[in-house]
Amino acid sequence: MSDAPARVIAVDTHDIRFPTSRELDGSDAMNPDPDYSAAYVVLRTDAADGLEGHGFTFTIGRGNDVQVAAIDALRGHVLGRDVEELCADPGSLFRDLIGDSQLRWLGPEKGVMHMAIGAVVNAAWDLAARRAGKPLWQLLADAEPEWLVRQIDFRYITDALTPEEALDLLRRGRAGAEERRARLLERGFPAYTTSPGWLGYDDDKLGRLATQAVADGFRQIKLKVGADLDDDIRRCRVARAVVGPEIRLAVDANQRWNVDEAIRWTNALAEFGPYWIEEPTSPDDILGHAAIRRAVGPVKVATGEHVQNRIVFKQMLQAGALDIVQIDAARVGGVNENLAILLLAAKFGVPVCPHAGGVGLCELVQHLSMFDYLAVSGSTEDRVIEYVDHLHEHFVTPVVIRDGHYTAPTAPGFSAALRPESLARYTFPGGTYWAADPDTQKGRASQC
Repeated sequence: MSDAPARVIAVDTHDIRFPTSRELDGSDAMNPDPDYSAAYVVLRTDAADGLEGHGFTFTIGRGNDVQVAAIDALRGHVLGRDVEELCADPGSLFRDLIGDSQLRWLGPEKGVMHMAIGAVVNAAWDLAARRAGKPLWQLLADAEPEWLVRQIDFRYITDALTPEEALDLLRRGRAGAEERRARLLERGFPAYTTSPGWLGYDDDKLGRLATQAVADGFRQIKLKVGADLDDDIRRCRVARAVVGPEIRLAVDANQRWNVDEAIRWTNALAEFGPYWIEEPTSPDDILGHAAIRRAVGPVKVATGEHVQNRIVFKQMLQAGALDIVQIDAARVGGVNENLAILLLAAKFGVPVCPHAGGVGLCELVQHLSMFDYLAVSGSTEDRVIEYVDHLHEHFVTPVVIRDGHYTAPTAPGFSAALRPESLARYTFPGGTYWAADPDTQKGRASQC
């Protein structure tokens, strides 16, 4: 029997696309016809346990092949890694990936390459949690604060959060953790839903789905806005009429507006009591968000799903530009960078309400919020995770929603693995669904 250490022997990638544009699921003012997609990666090992690490990043169709190619470009950093060492210190992979001087030029730490890094890093965390026999939220919550701090890259953020401050936050966060864990396992984590609010849905469908959401236990729903003000006023009126005054109603512009438009439009919707306005302008416009926040109160300002790294989050918090931090599990550099963002939010006393939906984002981000509750913030007050009722059936361990709450996952890992039959059907363009789709084949012929 060989005493050689187990190693990563393959990095498999897949271009997975789902035809959500056919029913206008996911439609908003900036993205009217998304096909929810995943650039999906599997880390395979020669370990005796046969365990793999699964990860992905989310796109909305065209360009998913570019994202897959970016993940492929990282293969050399992963192949041959010692599995025990990788799982004992996933931060070592994160540091190597963001430290590649030539690949770094393509960012740095933003865009397609950084999202690719996030997919690979998340796959490593999935592998680590599987080998530990724990769901990721539990692996993180059980970890020693000193180890968690070593997983974080503090470059460029020490003017807002030092390693010593992070360690103090994590040590203080352990107080009462066992009681919170019992409540989490019993009750779950609060959710809100965007499923009624896609811009392409007519008023009848909006009203019906909003009514059902309240019946299902959700205490907050979200509507997409930003294409036409009169339409938005009408749709908000429909939603408010069916859910009543006690349910929170959030609105999301998906970066549609200039700063002055955002202020005018949000104030025009104020009569419906929106809880927050999400992505009112460019996610890079820190001062613009701050100006909007000053002008639209008491409506809160939320953003984060397209914020590209911990540095921009740091500046937004320093500038007083946000009331709500919306982390995304697959936009930044994976778990390691999200740890930094969670701690920055805690340092500034700003609640975290993650972005989800898409392909598998609900499955991933639930773990981060549950860790935040158990080991950082210690609270679910004004904290909710987005939920969208699409595509969960394609995952081996899909999210479970009960009475408007995410049920804490119990299966080991990051809940990232797609079902083999879904890979076979929705791999683009050769999967069985796309191979039988006339529009897909017509598009391929036109490229020949």
